Amino acid sequence: MLPDGWRDVLLDSVAQRGSGHTPSKDNPDNWNGGVKWVSLADSWRLDRGYVEDTDKMISDIGIQNSSAVIHPAGTVVMSRDAGVGKSGVLASPMAVSQHFIAWDCSKSKELHNWFLYHWLQYEKPEFERIAVGSTIKTIGLPYFKRLKIKLPPLAEQQRIAEILGAWDTAIFGARRLLVNSRKQKQALIQRLIFRGSGEHHQHPLSAISERVQRRSDGENPVLMISAATGFLRQDQKYSRFMAGKSLDDYILLKRGEFAYNKGNSKLYEFGCVFPLEDYEQGLVPHVYVCFKLNEICHPEFFKYLFEADYLHDQLGAMVNTGVRNNGLLNIRPDDFMNVKVPVPPIERQRYVAGILAAASEEIKLLQANLHALQTQKHALMVDLLTGKRRVHLSQPTAEPKAA
Repeated sequence: MLPDGWRDVLLDSVAQRGSGHTPSKDNPDNWNGGVKWVSLADSWRLDRGYVEDTDKMISDIGIQNSSAVIHPAGTVVMSRDAGVGKSGVLASPMAVSQHFIAWDCSKSKELHNWFLYHWLQYEKPEFERIAVGSTIKTIGLPYFKRLKIKLPPLAEQQRIAEILGAWDTAIFGARRLLVNSRKQKQALIQRLIFRGSGEHHQHPLSAISERVQRRSDGENPVLMISAATGFLRQDQKYSRFMAGKSLDDYILLKRGEFAYNKGNSKLYEFGCVFPLEDYEQGLVPHVYVCFKLNEICHPEFFKYLFEADYLHDQLGAMVNTGVRNNGLLNIRPDDFMNVKVPVPPIERQRYVAGILAAASEEIKLLQANLHALQTQKHALMVDLLTGKRRVHLSQPTAEPKAA
């Protein structure tokens, strides 16, 4: 049952739907003419409210020689291909590629463009669900001809858009703070670890640590390394439990000891090194190179050194890119243990580790705040965009709450 005053209507009946086109790339006159053109290369610009710039521009000749049109400022656009469901509002007149649907609400007396934007954001999981395709998921044009939207009165739409817009502003601000904090930490790492490493003796890892190759001493969690998060339980990632002889070759790692996973990833091209911190001990695959630092090393200093991918160039020089062992880089344990690392005096290690730990803690707090704002906004969207919670048109804009 619809809330009082709401209507269930075809989106096409309250907005002018359009799309776009890609001018021929064989004719250079079609391009770089100053007409902003939203394409799949701009997917990262979507889901942020206004779309203010584009990766590529076309020309007036490109418009004339194709089915592309210039949509007015305020038009709501949504990707129906790669990045299905991502949306935005054009900040100025722009054209779009055929991968986008555009809704012009400028002449509508029944639909507010920012209400539509927030509604598309709310419906994004549904758009992702119905997209089909083996390589690139897409939504066919007939779907949009049948697309319906539940509309409150126009004044209520505008009020809802204002409220959700205030939360977006808070979320964007929290995201900027997080990005800046991460940049500051990277600058600290460059100054304290990379540039500072030249001031200290370089030692082979084998000279400041010993290999760990102990076997299981009973029942222990089975762990693996994720390049993004470090150690996690294998059964949580793969929803399966390993037991018995399948674990005979696994290495028993204890808290504070390190492991090198020589699988490459987007974050760590030549593998990553993490310390075990969240478990007293656990079993890790025998292909990991495990080691324990000696007393001249402060573990947290080396945690940040490895996190910063300090070993990238040394490990890269060892890799024969034509050879893989079960998807792993062909770096031998002895070669890995001969990589060289800076070993400042222990007081300096503690100092650097303390600064980077504080920077990391700030990032964690900002991440938690951003997540809380996003969670709260989503709950508000569920209430406001379904009519479960009605707005009073005279009330002040709801203020987002920081976590």
